[in-house]
Amino acid sequence: METIFSSFPSLDSRLLNPSLPLPRRPRWPRMDSSVPHHRTNQSKIKLIVLMGATGSGKSRLSIDIASHFRHSQIVNSDKMQLFNGLDITTNKIPLEERKGVPHFLLGEFDSIEADVAASQFRSVAGSTIVDIASLGSLPLLVGGSNTFIHALLVETFDPEEDVFAESGYPSHVLRYDCCFLWVDMTWSVLTEYLCKRVDEMLDSGMFEELAQFYDPTKAGVKFGLRKAIGVPEFDSYFRKYPPWESPKNGVVPRKDSDPIRRQAYEEAVKAIKYNTCRLAKRQIGKILRLKEAGWDLARLDATATFQALMKKKQQPPAPELEWRENWEREVVEPSLKIVKRFLEE
Repeated sequence: METIFSSFPSLDSRLLNPSLPLPRRPRWPRMDSSVPHHRTNQSKIKLIVLMGATGSGKSRLSIDIASHFRHSQIVNSDKMQLFNGLDITTNKIPLEERKGVPHFLLGEFDSIEADVAASQFRSVAGSTIVDIASLGSLPLLVGGSNTFIHALLVETFDPEEDVFAESGYPSHVLRYDCCFLWVDMTWSVLTEYLCKRVDEMLDSGMFEELAQFYDPTKAGVKFGLRKAIGVPEFDSYFRKYPPWESPKNGVVPRKDSDPIRRQAYEEAVKAIKYNTCRLAKRQIGKILRLKEAGWDLARLDATATFQALMKKKQQPPAPELEWRENWEREVVEPSLKIVKRFLEE
């Protein structure tokens, strides 16, 4: 991590301590956030909420839980994953890894040039949860956009109020009966993993995906999907080296013989890693604010799992069993017990 952050002299040291402040789309429901939610026997809808920083394993855990509790359906609450496109860059869970579990609000917004407001998400996600519950299925809310999660879950929502501002205060009065699962790990392990994950995303075609997405007429535009980490960082690169002028011989920039071009690529990658870690810090900070406000978050420590996972990538295949055993023992099994107890209440 020192090699990454040392290239950003303006980086506040607080970034290293997150506790300090800093399958086609269904018919859309009406976007009226004032519509009351359905109740069964005058009780609130039971909702499983999976939270955590980017890269912490929320999607993996959601599939593990949904595979155990039949008729579970997943509602995405990741702001960038709402949009259609850039599946690698935004880390959408691949179709083959969903194991047949229905997913909603994942890549369903085609209008990528406009932001999705928290009030809009509250309405659409809320109606989706009602639909899932009305069928007798179990809704799971999964994603890292804590502003959207708060907007959706609270009984009273004011779109003009920033509850995560220094003077703000999140509400603890919720309109659902929630079971909160917070996947967490030590900060050093998370940042190391996030940086390695960026490299894996690039190996999986992230650069090529962004090259195809690049539009010189949209330079500097930061709305909707264009806010996704990776887009502005590589836009700077593509302005210097437009994709249509790139060599056609399949040479990737990090292996380019031109040292200046290679350096520009490496700077973009470094910025992506930095901004990803910065995002994770903000997300953890908001989760801590919610916990302080009275949200009952069950913390699941995935540190050992991700340490073993990174070891597996360096020394395959021996540690394969180790990380899977850690994940089952320290994350999945406690989660299943918590959810089972919650559903029996």
